[in-house]
Amino acid sequence: MNIIISNNSGKPIYEQIAMQIKNMIIRGDLAPGELLPSMRFLAKELRISVITTKRAYSDLERDGFIETVTGKGSFVANKNMAFIREEQLRLAEECLQKAVEIAKSSDITYEELTEIIEVLYKGE
Repeated sequence: MNIIISNNSGKPIYEQIAMQIKNMIIRGDLAPGELLPSMRFLAKELRISVITTKRAYSDLERDGFIETVTGKGSFVANKNMAFIREEQLRLAEECLQKAVEIAKSSDITYEELTEIIEVLYKGE
């Protein structure tokens, strides 16, 4: 599993791990029922605390992306991928709604806002 941790990111390490695993599941890189690395193995590979990987896995389980079976490990949940994508779209819409409200109240034009989104999305 190829997870990259950035020390320059403003996000905690457990969030970075959880987000990358979520993205792998949504893209189909990790299939439903697929076994994830153990928390200890992942912690060792990433050179981080087991507590950090435990937090990432707990968040993923809470959000329905993985299921943990005691003594067997953590597996990608057999959740409907269309449903997961719809949830992610809803979250994106909520964030964009806030951005639109801020833009309107700050006299930021539609063109300026779309330019900001394009730059952020493309990482330029």
